Amino acid sequence: MTNLFSSFDPSTTLFLPFNWLSTSLFLIFIPYSFWLIPTRASSLWKKVLITLHKEFKTLLGPTSLGSTFIFISIFSLILYNNFLGLFPYIFTSTSHLSLTLALALPLWVSFMIYGWINNTIHMLAHLVPQGTPPLLMPFMVCIETISNMIRPGTLAVRLAANMIAGHLLLTLLGNTGQKIPLSFMFILLTTQILLLILESAVSIIQAYVFAVLSSLYSSEVT
Repeated sequence: MTNLFSSFDPSTTLFLPFNWLSTSLFLIFIPYSFWLIPTRASSLWKKVLITLHKEFKTLLGPTSLGSTFIFISIFSLILYNNFLGLFPYIFTSTSHLSLTLALALPLWVSFMIYGWINNTIHMLAHLVPQGTPPLLMPFMVCIETISNMIRPGTLAVRLAANMIAGHLLLTLLGNTGQKIPLSFMFILLTTQILLLILESAVSIIQAYVFAVLSSLYSSEVT
């Protein structure tokens, strides 16, 4: 089991582990968006960003005032890191809680600080759902408080666990390729290709889920 999870270890230890530099690899794609002649890829990416902007604006309401760009940036960062992690010899930083918690925790803390300072009554009203019997109100306050406190943890664990699960399955199937007969090699390659397609879809879905849930948490405090 130690060898199985070793692919997720940041192995280099000189000052800062160099594996984490893979998190900034997405920066090499940014200059292409400033070309005077747009390409098909840049046009497609702009359409995706415009669609995300409209959706986040709907979730956040008319008073969003540009805050949609925060969630679009988070979506882009997670999406690029998820995709780049599918390539060989590139460290998947989104499979570690140290990165996912570093994204989720500051967002949640900032939402809580803003909500409790500016909309205290609104935040208190969220602790007791409408129509709750008076006898159950203390229990509902405890339940709502706990569910609110674990939000950054669920955001971080969801993203990291999905990335780890897919990579582990690919690693397990890849390690069996040395021991199976050639007659089964076609089945193994087909399965690996299908899993890579599935992991590509999971990379998009998990980035989208993280950004949408963050925007929903933001809309609750305004």
